Amino acid sequence: MALSRIKRARRGGFWVRLTMNERDALRALPGELRSLLVDGASSDDPALRRLYPPAYLDDPERTADLDSLIRDDLTAQRLDAIATMERTLDADRLTEDELVAWLAALNDLRLVMGTRLGVSEDAAADLRAAAGDDRAERMLALYGYLSYLEEEIVEALAAG
Repeated sequence: MALSRIKRARRGGFWVRLTMNERDALRALPGELRSLLVDGASSDDPALRRLYPPAYLDDPERTADLDSLIRDDLTAQRLDAIATMERTLDADRLTEDELVAWLAALNDLRLVMGTRLGVSEDAAADLRAAAGDDRAERMLALYGYLSYLEEEIVEALAAG
């Protein structure tokens, strides 16, 4: 069994056992997500639509009303999670609140990356589609790593 990257500490908090290469791979991602949230105001962007799905598929007016009420708060929560992840990226130990922020940021990163890559439920088909495209292969590998890390965090948080 592989060593868990994220593990609950006996005296509170969580150990984060990431290599420098893993931390370096994660380093640029929060800034990219922040740019999308702050500068990517176009509702035509599929990644933003994935982060802010319509509340009412059959009623755009109700969706717009609800969006006007909650979008700024959702964006602020996302930006706070990103800031926490950036601030603690080199930490070996996190509080539960910090780890929950990591989980939120990683989930948003995965949603954006998955949308950009056109990820489906068929991982083999996704790999075949990326074959031969170095950038797509790297992005798909990073997406897989983020999925793995997200699972590690969920397991650590659930462990009592």
